[in-house]
Amino acid sequence: MTAPLTALLPTTERALLHRIAAAQSEGRAPSLTGAVARDGQLVWTGERPFAEGDETGANTQYRIGSITKTFTAVLVMRLRDDGLIDLQDPLDKHLPGTGIGEVTIAQLLAHSAGLGAETPSPWWERSSASLRPGLPDVLGEQPRKHPVGRRFHYSNPGYTVLGSLVEAVRGASWEEVLQREILEPLALTRTSMDAQAPSAQGWAVHPWADVLLPEPAEDLGLMAPAGQLWSTATDLCRFGAFLAEGDDRVLSAASVREMRTPAVPAESGEWDTTYGFGLQIIRRDGRTLVGHGGSLPGFVAGLWVGVDDGVTAAVLANATSGPLPSLVATDLIQIVAEAEPRLPQTWRPLPEVDQELLEITGLWYWGTYAFGLQLLPDRVFALQPLTGPGRQARFTDAEDGTWIGQNGYYAGETLRVVRRTDGSIAHLDLGSFVFTREPYEPDTGIPGGVDKQGWRGLPS
Repeated sequence: MTAPLTALLPTTERALLHRIAAAQSEGRAPSLTGAVARDGQLVWTGERPFAEGDETGANTQYRIGSITKTFTAVLVMRLRDDGLIDLQDPLDKHLPGTGIGEVTIAQLLAHSAGLGAETPSPWWERSSASLRPGLPDVLGEQPRKHPVGRRFHYSNPGYTVLGSLVEAVRGASWEEVLQREILEPLALTRTSMDAQAPSAQGWAVHPWADVLLPEPAEDLGLMAPAGQLWSTATDLCRFGAFLAEGDDRVLSAASVREMRTPAVPAESGEWDTTYGFGLQIIRRDGRTLVGHGGSLPGFVAGLWVGVDDGVTAAVLANATSGPLPSLVATDLIQIVAEAEPRLPQTWRPLPEVDQELLEITGLWYWGTYAFGLQLLPDRVFALQPLTGPGRQARFTDAEDGTWIGQNGYYAGETLRVVRRTDGSIAHLDLGSFVFTREPYEPDTGIPGGVDKQGWRGLPS
């Protein structure tokens, strides 16, 4: 039974059920299942109709296709966090002999390595993996379709290469590493390489008649890191909660936040859609959502996370086409977020006062622009303009008396307190910009100096 503070209102549950019912009916899917988690807790599941032989629906496995790529990206980020690779390393440093060794690991993660979208013929999703036993068979004779690093171009072969990178660095199969480093720590017991009962049969639905054709479920072999996995709506919601908050057993909050950060420019005409490291990033109705869609013959899937709202939604269907799981999942997030907005975090005073930090807070001027500098928990400063949009950022303690910008214009820039000989604060230096307590305050080290006659009027 769901605890009162996590349970959804009956009206919200009805709206969620109506949305997936409409998706199953309009998309003509043999079955469609959805699940929603809020603040890491599963709060709703629904099915239309129940998958054959299953009593809960949300525990039924469906193939999740390219959502697998997000799992692969987590494994690569773990290599980085363990100090085994750098994301800017060329591929050749760790996986020589591919023929694309100059591309970086970051470019492969972000689909900006210029590689082709698919393998050479035949259609890899419907053909035996034995036809592609090695990376040359996956990449083909001309693997690059675009200049390296210049644009986003989605690439299934690129994530196959990343899976091989994981194997080369870890010295174990991609499947073994996945099981050990993600599935077991996060208790994703219903996520697997092959179907485990209860699982849905994949179907093609005739576009002009209500009849079905069973789809094959090929083992993808070397291509597995790009799309092999089977999972359930409940497992995916648990994985989505991890993508929102991180889990130190798998990947820190800072590293999953890095995955959620845009790494490539948006495609022309698609300014509300971009890509991070193994995650799609979209803007919808004022919300930023991260996640991934997936499809393989007989199945479509969507996993999306509204980090600011604390809501995750997963939608799975066993039809080659018709339903739009990613659209439905983002609708489920919107339904919950708008009907039952997230409660603000409880305000609490800091456990102790650091007078030296307190002295830095308050009003500061960059030229004539007014900014407020606020002290947050964990020795974090937040800088924001007092009027208009302006430049704002958070700064974390660098433990050497300076602070490093974490976002916005000042990301990576150093905030430094400059003191006079008597110890009083003269000004703040932020990436060479001087911030003073008064607009153009004299004798504070402003380059070019301040006119000695001071402020004046303009005679008419």
